[in-house]
Amino acid sequence: QVQLVESGGGLVQAGGSLRLSCVGSGLTFSTHHMGWLRQAPGKEREFIAAISWSTGTTWYADSVKGRFTISRDNAKNTVYLRMNSLNPADTAVYYCSADQRLSLLRTGSGDYWGQGTQVTVSS
Repeated sequence: QVQLVESGGGLVQAGGSLRLSCVGSGLTFSTHHMGWLRQAPGKEREFIAAISWSTGTTWYADSVKGRFTISRDNAKNTVYLRMNSLNPADTAVYYCSADQRLSLLRTGSGDYWGQGTQVTVSS
């Protein structure tokens, strides 16, 4: 059974930083692309970032480029999302996702999902 477990969310003031973690189990982590998506209240789920399993190539949504950094540690079956310069528009539930097909991951159709972690940014 595949499990993705996110952690690291919380309440932070505007301009602050957080680091989210997602630990995977039950899958060959090192052969899956990993991604982060978020969903704010009343909005559709939004792709944030992805990282390739093979080359470590990264992709970002324009809304977070330059502020967020995705990374992975295959030895720990963990993907991270470092978020800097947070603002209230970043408030959302953040989900990690895994898939061997990058296109599906980036469109929010990945095979595997975590339960999400809440990030709230106060002004």
